[in-house]
Amino acid sequence: MFFVSVPGERGKAAVVEQSGIVYVLSNAREATTVATLIDISARVLRQGEEEGLLGLAFDPAFEENGHFYLYYSAPGPRRSVLSRFTVDPGTAAADPDSEQVLLEIEEPFPNHNGGGIAFGPDGYLYVGIGDGGSRADPFGNGQNPGTLLGTILRLDVGAASDERGYRIPADNPFVEKPGARPEVWAYGLRNPWRFSFDRETGELWVGDVGQNQWEEIDIVRPGANYGWNVMEGFHCFRTRDCDDAGLEPPIAEYDHSLGCSITGGYVYRGAEIPSLAGAYVYGDFCSGRIWALRYENGVVEENRQVALSDSPIASFGEDEAGELYAVTFGGGVFRLAERR
Repeated sequence: MFFVSVPGERGKAAVVEQSGIVYVLSNAREATTVATLIDISARVLRQGEEEGLLGLAFDPAFEENGHFYLYYSAPGPRRSVLSRFTVDPGTAAADPDSEQVLLEIEEPFPNHNGGGIAFGPDGYLYVGIGDGGSRADPFGNGQNPGTLLGTILRLDVGAASDERGYRIPADNPFVEKPGARPEVWAYGLRNPWRFSFDRETGELWVGDVGQNQWEEIDIVRPGANYGWNVMEGFHCFRTRDCDDAGLEPPIAEYDHSLGCSITGGYVYRGAEIPSLAGAYVYGDFCSGRIWALRYENGVVEENRQVALSDSPIASFGEDEAGELYAVTFGGGVFRLAERR
């Protein structure tokens, strides 16, 4: 499901399996062994193909406090769970009983669970939540900032409040808006499966999975409405004419002749592939195509295919040096390299 460097462990990466296990391994080619960071498979729901253990983020102070965060599906009732776990000093694995549940979101259907979590350059935790599932957003969650579904959340997980396992950052855009959830950073998203921060500019890039025809890429601004289910990509959804006033369009899209489900990636800031410097690298789960997109001064200057995977692309990953990895569904983890 995901690949991320382990803070303070140079050359070590954590790999998330949908079943509920997080492994730690060396990202050296000759590595032959793995260790288990945590196994919560007993509490993870896997009935739907989009359910399971979906996201992992290490605390910015992980080396001092041992905290990391998981986002997973759970049963009874069907819900998405955001929790903190802790690795005790001097140990290599976390106890599942160290779990502190921070947030639970009831899910009406088994699909569109989102699952991306990451700390931004501001030190807050961002969480991508799908619209609740089924098709066409039957409850209108995408256009309702009063629900957590169909959003990107921004949470201060450094300290719990009296009511929640987190605090609301004072500058979140809906803090003072009646009827809106103050956790929401942006809304109008269908299924923001993977997102990332540009380590140079701090911009938040999202790959939002489409439905019938269009997959889209967004740069997320605070308080913005990204249009679902009024729009799909740049296009009206279900009707020829729609009111797009106040909606934030994507920066790019592609249709289903090229794939069927976008997998968001990273702006490349590594050193080993100079031709990709500054380009946003992303892929498609179904076709295995990988593209590099250049966006400058509000315009897409280039969008070209740079690789093709034989296996479905579930995620991308980034190591401590900014080099990129493609995480494939059942096929392994692959490091992107310049063709020789």
